[in-house]
Amino acid sequence: MTQVTYRIVEHDGGWAYKVGDSFSETFPSAAAARAAAARAAREQRVADATAWIEFETSAGEWVTERADGHDRPETSVEG
Repeated sequence: MTQVTYRIVEHDGGWAYKVGDSFSETFPSAAAARAAAARAAREQRVADATAWIEFETSAGEWVTERADGHDRPETSVEG
């Protein structure tokens, strides 16, 4: 199973959560960023319907694949 970690970091004059290389919007406090990260982490774990998805790879190729809506990651919040 995939693990997704939301990290609380200082960002752009405030606080944000970061997943991989992506930052959330900026919050005025670490507590506000942590609360937003906790909400996002809970939502990430909610099962959805199985669907066909299409996306472009970094090489410019389009891929179509079946996404199992019940294959949700484990999530955590750090910081």
